[in-house]
Amino acid sequence: MFEKARRFGAAAALSLVMGTAASADELRIGALVPTTGDLQLYGETSLNGIRLAVEEINAAGGVLGQPISLRVGDTQTSPQAGVDTAQRMATLDGVHAFVGALASGVTIPVAQSVSRVQGLAQISGASTSPVITTLDDGDFLFRTVPSDAYQGVALAEIALAEGYKNLAILYINNDYGLGLAESFTAAFADRGGAVVRSASYEPGQSSYRGELRRVSRGNPEGLVLIGYPENGQTIVRQALEGGFFEKFVFTDGLRSPEMIAAIGAEFMDGVIGSSPQALEDNPGARHFREAYRQKHGEIPPQPFMDSAYDAVYLIALAAQRAGKADRTAIRDHLRAVAGPSGAKVNPGEWERAVELLAAGEDINYEGASGSVDFDENGDVPGTFAHWRVENGEIVDVRVFAP
Repeated sequence: MFEKARRFGAAAALSLVMGTAASADELRIGALVPTTGDLQLYGETSLNGIRLAVEEINAAGGVLGQPISLRVGDTQTSPQAGVDTAQRMATLDGVHAFVGALASGVTIPVAQSVSRVQGLAQISGASTSPVITTLDDGDFLFRTVPSDAYQGVALAEIALAEGYKNLAILYINNDYGLGLAESFTAAFADRGGAVVRSASYEPGQSSYRGELRRVSRGNPEGLVLIGYPENGQTIVRQALEGGFFEKFVFTDGLRSPEMIAAIGAEFMDGVIGSSPQALEDNPGARHFREAYRQKHGEIPPQPFMDSAYDAVYLIALAAQRAGKADRTAIRDHLRAVAGPSGAKVNPGEWERAVELLAAGEDINYEGASGSVDFDENGDVPGTFAHWRVENGEIVDVRVFAP
């Protein structure tokens, strides 16, 4: 048995070496997306954005004259599954950089256990936890979506604009849920609002009536629910059935038509929420919407498609500027292709970007999701949508900077 294992290991190593040598100049990107689990719906649409960027760049000549090779791994919206998938991609697939993960609770352990250790850049288009800003990640973790330190402020402004004065919070027990709950609580209080009760919940339970009963004490006007669609459906249904809450304030993780379909439009109408979103007049956003519509038809209301798309462009531009598909070189050139100086390059302008880099000029990629100028922590600024459910549809009220 041990001899067979030794021969298998040797063969696998030889295969990896030969495969790597045969495609030394090929940029390999690993997409860490949940195609199963609580964030499956967001994983599917984010993957559409990732593939759209890869197709555009490859159609325009690829990176360093070679087409991008995309590898996709299912994180299952689970920290351990995410780490295992990322480890496999880094060691066996030999990817040069990651796009993803989506959930902060997956992105953070991947960053600490794989990205930092293996030395390859990771750009999340959806992980918003404030913990990421100061995470010890060896400067290998970036994100193209703003921190919940800003979304909490935006959500507080939205809730107050909708007339809420006191609210309860129920949040998923992970870095995303806790960080956004704390940010919203502070911002809401600073503006004259009050959080009456706040509690966390564990995903995967059949009943959340105990948590709902606890946070409904004190007669809050509504419930701020911070979580994901799978458990969110159970919580909202039980909140309505038990008479705990009739009004809800959602965050980006629950901006989903599937939530409306599961609960019923008559019960969901009037729900409000926040989500990262580019300004309507952003040229990159206009290009992305048109390209996505041509490829897939209707644009779904879920966030993070455009920010995942931007992550691919940034990795590709960094490799092009570095002149090689190299893990550390890609990390080292990310800020140089998305800084405030240089010629502005929009999504869909790959050939122009290559020409500018070949001429030795600086470029500033302006994202489909808005500005992606990375700061020293790998964070970006951002704008947010104030949205509402009306007649069973998710409608944007306005897009603003908090």
